[in-house]
Amino acid sequence: MKTIFIKDAEQKRDWYIIDAAGKPLGRVAAKAAAILRGKNKASFTPNQEMGDYVVIINAEKVAVSGNKRSDKLYRHYTGFVRGLRSYTFEKLLERKPTEPLIRTINGMLPSGRLGRKIAGNLKVYAGSEHPYKAQNPKTIEL
Repeated sequence: MKTIFIKDAEQKRDWYIIDAAGKPLGRVAAKAAAILRGKNKASFTPNQEMGDYVVIINAEKVAVSGNKRSDKLYRHYTGFVRGLRSYTFEKLLERKPTEPLIRTINGMLPSGRLGRKIAGNLKVYAGSEHPYKAQNPKTIEL
């Protein structure tokens, strides 16, 4: 048996669109991360960028269960002394409506060079408009 490695020039990349309105945050993120990695393809290789492009619309209308809207905290460190900043899900959604979804998906991707390269294939928009209509993206239902 031979191991088949597909070259970057030979890969066929598709575009997918996910409407996150009213859908659970984790389910949208898990589906998007699997498509970005290329796990939906028979030619999946863990050390190559095999995935497709994913466009997520209506990111500001994503649903979370329970009290997560007011209790879930997102933290980042500024780099200065006592520079730890915390935001609730609500506050982060007000400031940057796409940020909770982006952070969740990036947490599901590999860390390192490959993960950063794969994360570039993700496009997230707060509203229902996006500039990728020319790519004829396939709609994914969750």
